[in-house]
Amino acid sequence: MGQLSPSHALGGGLKSRHVTMLSIAGVIGASLFVGSSVAIAEAGPAVLLSYLFAGLLVVMIMRMLAEMAVASPDTGSFSTYADKAIGRWAGYTIGWLYWWFWVLVIPLEANIAAMILNSWIPGVPIWLFSLLITLALTGSNLLSVKNYGEFEFWLALCKVIAILAFIGLGVVAISGFYPYADVGGISRLWDHGGFMPNGFGAVLSAMLITMFSFMGAEIVTIAAAESDTPDKHIVRATNSVIWRISLFYLCSIFVVVALIPWNTPGLKEVGSYRSVLELLHIPYARLIMDCVILLSVTSCLNSALYTASRMLYSLSRRGDAPEVMGRTNRSRTPYIAVLLSTGAAFLTVIVNYYAPAKVFKFLIDSSGAIALLVYLVIAVSQLRMRKQLAGRENALKLKMWLYPWLTWLVIAFITVVLVVMLFRPGQQLEVLSTGLLGLGIICTVPIMSRWKKLMLWQKSAWQNTL
Repeated sequence: MGQLSPSHALGGGLKSRHVTMLSIAGVIGASLFVGSSVAIAEAGPAVLLSYLFAGLLVVMIMRMLAEMAVASPDTGSFSTYADKAIGRWAGYTIGWLYWWFWVLVIPLEANIAAMILNSWIPGVPIWLFSLLITLALTGSNLLSVKNYGEFEFWLALCKVIAILAFIGLGVVAISGFYPYADVGGISRLWDHGGFMPNGFGAVLSAMLITMFSFMGAEIVTIAAAESDTPDKHIVRATNSVIWRISLFYLCSIFVVVALIPWNTPGLKEVGSYRSVLELLHIPYARLIMDCVILLSVTSCLNSALYTASRMLYSLSRRGDAPEVMGRTNRSRTPYIAVLLSTGAAFLTVIVNYYAPAKVFKFLIDSSGAIALLVYLVIAVSQLRMRKQLAGRENALKLKMWLYPWLTWLVIAFITVVLVVMLFRPGQQLEVLSTGLLGLGIICTVPIMSRWKKLMLWQKSAWQNTL
């Protein structure tokens, strides 16, 4: 990539505690609290298998990504590795698709937060709350990466405390020692149509919902590039991903399905975690969950802005986006990339208001399959990059398990899931829309190449006239 000029270099400054909490925050998203009820209604108690399979896949992918990231830390993460291992078209395409994913997340998360605040203060319209939240977090991201790290640290800490308290309360209730409700035992795992009431197909379908929840675990490899010792942080975060998924997802979802019948009326609308709190007669259950969800969506929105801007910055530094997107301010933050990512998010909000509902649904559905596509690219990149890294002394400080067989197994699994999605009526649009977006991005590669050559020619011609 060459030596960066002072006006284009990132500042760094993330501390060890920042990166540690970022790795946790990436796993605990708002979709755990909001989207888990949809997955439970789809698969019943067998949703535990959905989270288990999705969690195992994320563990494998994070190990592959860590192998490459430790050897070559880069703020472009898997997009940069795809560029090196597969080809420029792959890094270019997956980078823009990943940016698109987070740009769509920004208005969605802002809208959830605004709806909660509007329920507290009805006099302020939802769109104004959404605007103020997004502008506030944009300002935080513009200051310095330390602000992002510090803000995310405290948000993640609150989420961790909330989930640990929820699990502890649930274990007491399941054990039969909870004095305010008679809910002892785990019979609800099978006494409402069995453990797998809707069959294994529903488990796979629910897994596609849970994949969206796990999206964000890879952010740590992007953020670690702006720390003092990226290799140590990446290794630590990757090694701890197993217990984080087991504790925060599997344990908390187990508590939910063990206490609440999966076919409870209104479960999707009320939410699984709130339903448990109401079952246990916790005062102000709705307010408590509103506060937790508000913290989670704010954290996710903050991370979305950070991740989208860093991916745009990386694309610019590789010549796959206009050079202006790689400029940094006095805090050495890519302010143009932050502002453009926020602007693109506001455009999607405008589309939501003025375009037909089907158009906006197409945009949202395109984000669903991007997670699987990103994971597929990471696996293929690791498979090919291992050969490149093998020739470098001490390059492979962290290795993927059972290479190459486990990598091939992951590639085959993701491919099968994508094919199954293509033939399931409810998920065909996700795959097709993502494919169309990817094809459209690939088609711009020659246009971008010619544009870059034209800009270089104009710059050269201008210098020669001076």
